[in-house]
Amino acid sequence: MSLNKFALIRYKTIDECLQNRFRKWTLEALIEKVTEAVYEYEGITTGVSRRTIQADIQLMRSDKLGYNAPIIVIDKKFYTYEDPKFSITNTPINQIDVQKLREVVSILKQFNGFSYFEEMTEMIAKLENNLYKSANQSQNYIQFEGNKLLKGIQYINPLYQAILHKKTLLIEYKSFKAQKSQQNSYYPYLLKEYRNRWFLITKAKGGKTLMTMALDRIISFQEIDNEPFVEYEGVDFEQYYDNLIGVTKTDNQNSSEVILKIDKANAPYILTKPLHHSQKLLKEDEQGLIISIKVVLNYELEREILGFGESMKVLAPRILANKIKKRLGEGKHIVFIIKF
Repeated sequence: MSLNKFALIRYKTIDECLQNRFRKWTLEALIEKVTEAVYEYEGITTGVSRRTIQADIQLMRSDKLGYNAPIIVIDKKFYTYEDPKFSITNTPINQIDVQKLREVVSILKQFNGFSYFEEMTEMIAKLENNLYKSANQSQNYIQFEGNKLLKGIQYINPLYQAILHKKTLLIEYKSFKAQKSQQNSYYPYLLKEYRNRWFLITKAKGGKTLMTMALDRIISFQEIDNEPFVEYEGVDFEQYYDNLIGVTKTDNQNSSEVILKIDKANAPYILTKPLHHSQKLLKEDEQGLIISIKVVLNYELEREILGFGESMKVLAPRILANKIKKRLGEGKHIVFIIKF
C-alpha cells in the first residue's frame, strides 16, 4: 500500500495527540488538530472530513501498515492509546518491509565489486545488520569503528549543507599551535574523513591557498548571508587527494616515489592492506618486501611509516629517510629521558 504525504501527516498528528494523555481527545478534537497540521505543513485550507479521520484510525489499528495501534475509546467518546508508551514511530518494521529491504540489500551487494559502489560497502553491511536485528530481535553481529568522545561531529551536517548551498561562513577556529582562537570568513568546499576524524577543506576570504580545518578545533560558525561565495578554481576535488595519505597538502605539491622495505613478519599485512592505491611490489624474498607508492610527502605519511617502527625502512627519497631517521632519534631521546 503506497502512502502519500497527506496521509502520513494525518497519522503522525493523530499519533501525537493520542500520546498526549493530559487531554481527552474526541473525534472532533482530532479532526481540528489534523486540519491545523495539514494547513501548517501543506497550506491546504479545505480541512479534513470526519470520515477520513475515522478511516485513518481504523487503518492505524490494523496491521496493513504494521502499526497495530492499540487505539481504544473511553466512555464511548474519548480516543486514546491503551498502552501509554505506544507510538507508531516506535513500531518495529514489519516482515513484508523486511523482506523488501533484504531484496534491496541483496541487489546492492552484487555491485560491491564495481568501483562506483565501493563506498557503499559499509552502508550495506549496516543496513543488513539492522534488518536482521529488527526481524529476529537479536544482538548486533557486526560492529563499526566509532569514537563517541570525538568532538565536532555535530558540525558535519550543517557544514555539508553550507557546502551544498555555497554559503560563506564566519568560523571561529583554534589550531593546536595557537594560544587563542581566531575568527574569519571562509568559503567551504569539501568535508573529508581520515581515520575517524573529520576535516573541512576551505579557503579564507582574501586567501589564495586551501586550508584544512579539523572539525574538533572549530569553536563555532555561522552563515554570512550578505557575503558572496567564491568558488575555488582549478582544482578537481574528486582527484585532489588521490596522491595523498591523510589530508595535508598544498596546491603545488607534487607526488614523490617512496620506496619502502618491510620485514617478513609485516609483509602479509602490507600485501593484504596496501598503504596506498598506487602501491607496487618491487621485490619479494625471504627477508620481506620492497614496495613503492607515489604520494605527497606529508606528516600523515611520516606517521604511517613510524607506526611500523623498525619493521619498515625508507629507501627513497633521501629527504623522507632523513626525516624518519631524525624523528626516530628524537623518539629514542624522549624515551631515555622518561626512563632516567
